Amino acid sequence: MKCIESIKEFDGYLNRYTHHSSSCNCQMTFSVYLPPQASKQKVPTLYWLSGLTCTDDNARVKAGIQRDASRLGLAIVFPDTSPRGDQVADANRYDLGQGAGFYLNATQLPWSAHYQMYDYIVDELPQLLEQNLPLIPNAKSISGHSMGGHGALICALKNPQAYRSVSAFSPICYPSECEWGKTAFQHYLGEDQTQWDPYDATRLIQNKSRTTHILIDQGSNDEFLMANQLLPEQFKDACDRAGQPLTLRIQDGYDHSYHFVASFITAHLEHHVAFLSKTP
Repeated sequence: MKCIESIKEFDGYLNRYTHHSSSCNCQMTFSVYLPPQASKQKVPTLYWLSGLTCTDDNARVKAGIQRDASRLGLAIVFPDTSPRGDQVADANRYDLGQGAGFYLNATQLPWSAHYQMYDYIVDELPQLLEQNLPLIPNAKSISGHSMGGHGALICALKNPQAYRSVSAFSPICYPSECEWGKTAFQHYLGEDQTQWDPYDATRLIQNKSRTTHILIDQGSNDEFLMANQLLPEQFKDACDRAGQPLTLRIQDGYDHSYHFVASFITAHLEHHVAFLSKTP
């Protein structure tokens, strides 16, 4: 774990690291914002998962998250969205390959050699960071945007004891039923759709997975909502039928961009801190 950049912000530090990932079998890059409180004590952590085409850099530059994290005493982890490198399989399209890991464990060649992002996010990266940084062990929450919102939902639903809370912006809620998800799942997981269910938030709810109260913000003018890539209403229907607590807020006039995320990020951080401040 090598620090390659450190920038002071709001009396804390935005650090960037590289390390060799045993899960993804390649060199990975991630960023961590450590609030000023971390200089004196261990702090809780929010994992932020970014969307298609992003790296660890997008949210840390565009989301405006560090100001509130400093005020609330919350560390923010910004992982990359996929394995990277010349030896890592890629595709000549934005929604598959590098930058499009979908936070799953691929089972199909050539993807399975490196695309083990689920294990990386859920197990390897938290263990690495809690051993090396002033983070409270097991005091973590998870959030994300678009493909990262999908990742946050499945990680929380599959590991309800690991995350104190979960939220998402414009998540891909039903990947088995949208073109983005079908493309990724067919390549990474194969044609057997029963193998897709563990990485589909709506299917997880239908199959009795549960987590704490879910918060989702969705812009009404989101171009991908109108293209039927996100399907939040189907997810809401599944949660209503199953009794899974969910707040789905349709924010009038907002799009899919980080302008939307930055407009509502404060409410999401406060949502997470309310859960992280409780004694488990």
